Amino acid sequence: MKYSDGQQMRVGDKVKVWEGCTGVIVCVLDDDQYSGDFPKAEWNYLKTGVLVDTDKAGLIHYPTDDHSLKLLERASHRS
Repeated sequence: MKYSDGQQMRVGDKVKVWEGCTGVIVCVLDDDQYSGDFPKAEWNYLKTGVLVDTDKAGLIHYPTDDHSLKLLERASHRS
């Protein structure tokens, strides 16, 4: 999964979901990346996409590249 500028999405990235709503990527299913709070055993059934834990709407699954997600802050390390 990639942002509109071609950068890979990573677990821990802070993103703008829409105006006034931000979130953190907690799973990148395509790259087999899962945060500690969202383990593979519970979420890999989704198969593709990313999971974003948002401050306004809870957990959102994006099954394909969604170029509306804007990177605000890169994760400092991989989870």
